[in-house]
Amino acid sequence: MNRIKINLPDSFHFSTELVIRITDLNYGGHVGNDVFLSLIHEAREQYLLSFGYKELSFEGVGLIMADVALEYKKELSHRDRIRISVAAADLDKLGFDLFYKIEMETAEGWVLAAKAKTGMICFDYTNRKKVSIPEKAAAKLTSQ
Repeated sequence: MNRIKINLPDSFHFSTELVIRITDLNYGGHVGNDVFLSLIHEAREQYLLSFGYKELSFEGVGLIMADVALEYKKELSHRDRIRISVAAADLDKLGFDLFYKIEMETAEGWVLAAKAKTGMICFDYTNRKKVSIPEKAAAKLTSQ
């Protein structure tokens, strides 16, 4: 079986820390795939806010997720402290990729728990169509 392999960027200039809540656990007693998507959604929103953006307010256009890939490395459990680092890359005419490095705090330091990538497309929600990435937004994302 072929496995997904996500190649993370060499550097990340944004990160946020979260704590896993009891409600984040599934019937297996660990964080499930649906919650991993919620965690990276929160990190993505915080990353965009660091530029003064929101997913529906990105220099006059919106953003929509075109694809997602997750590569799990460790289980996450209740009260685990995690750090999610976010970086933009691979900008093109319509959008960009966001990469996420999800680490958990251990007694030995931060350990990789998962890697993720989302493909973000600029979207006009009024006319329901893809649009070009605003130049000002592209410049901000690539300035780091």
